[in-house]
Amino acid sequence: MDNFLRLGVNIDHVATIRNARGGDHPNPVRAAKMAEKFGADVITAHLREDRRHISDLDIERLIEGINVPLNLEMAATDEMLDIALRHKPHAACIVPEKREEQTTEGGLDVAGGGNHLKPYVDRLSDSGIRVSMFIEPDLAQLDAAQKLGAPVVELHVGAYCDSRQVTRTRELEKIEKAVLHAYDLGLECHAGHGLTYDTVGPVAAMGTIAELNIGHFLIGEAIFGGLESAMMRMRAAMDNARSKASA
Repeated sequence: MDNFLRLGVNIDHVATIRNARGGDHPNPVRAAKMAEKFGADVITAHLREDRRHISDLDIERLIEGINVPLNLEMAATDEMLDIALRHKPHAACIVPEKREEQTTEGGLDVAGGGNHLKPYVDRLSDSGIRVSMFIEPDLAQLDAAQKLGAPVVELHVGAYCDSRQVTRTRELEKIEKAVLHAYDLGLECHAGHGLTYDTVGPVAAMGTIAELNIGHFLIGEAIFGGLESAMMRMRAAMDNARSKASA
């Protein structure tokens, strides 16, 4: 088992700031290249139906301009499937999407929506795109993702990150059980949504998690101290937690 924990940097909210006034500044592709320079192992971008942040042109430029893998977050729609098949990112993470939500509010219901999701998993996989399912840390959802043939799951850890200390231990236990179950099923396990310097350690310490995807927090911290500083501090927190857990 590879003990290295990858850091995926989500650059959506650089585009959010750009779109607040239009134009091309700040440029999310420039941010992606900087994140790559500062040690990002993956760049993540979510192309939403309403194009509220990342645009189609951003995806084209990311495919052409970065040297690390691109993880395209996408809804299971024919439009997004066509875009993914045209650009062929390294990975596609299928996420739930509601137009009225501010950000992704929870995991995909794979257990209840398998018939709808199966053709998307198959088409993406057949084209050589690595498919992941963004799900809650729930054993039934993991079982369903494995049955669909997705090789990767990304656990939505927002409930843990947003919880108070009283409930945080319980939420962390759910994640731990899900991570172990994913390993038993032969799934590669990632985690994301809401991770900060304060919450990343216990998740990073779970040795079979292969990748963390972090965006909003890193972009927010970059405003105050720069992207390199924010990434270096996050990378150190991840590495320290992983090394202590494996010692």
